[in-house]
Amino acid sequence: MARVQLVHVAHTRSGDKGDTANVGVIAYDSEHYDLLCSQLTADRVKAHFGSMVRGDVERFELPNLGALNFLLHGALGGGGTMSLMNDAQGKVFSTALLRIEIEVPDEVARAVQGRGRMPADGAMRRSERTP
Repeated sequence: MARVQLVHVAHTRSGDKGDTANVGVIAYDSEHYDLLCSQLTADRVKAHFGSMVRGDVERFELPNLGALNFLLHGALGGGGTMSLMNDAQGKVFSTALLRIEIEVPDEVARAVQGRGRMPADGAMRRSERTP
């Protein structure tokens, strides 16, 4: 088994509902959904964010989308209209979760290396794009 950051296996989106941040995690490849389910428990996500999340973390599974949805209760300092936090809508929680490390089989680690951070081989570089 190898450890890789979540960014290599999935992408994320986040937002807010009052004082609750909502973070969706979507597997790039459907065959990696089970890895997400086994590695990203509600307790593990809560531990990753530490004191930033004052309440419970709930996890919802969306197998038809290859996704997990997390509700981080008590994470936004009262919510967007009440909070003085820099990120009162919880947009940065998705990026922060991408840094968590998960365990994957060695062959998966080799297959996903660099994904989420750089274009795949054969992708056009910025200098090659037509304006």
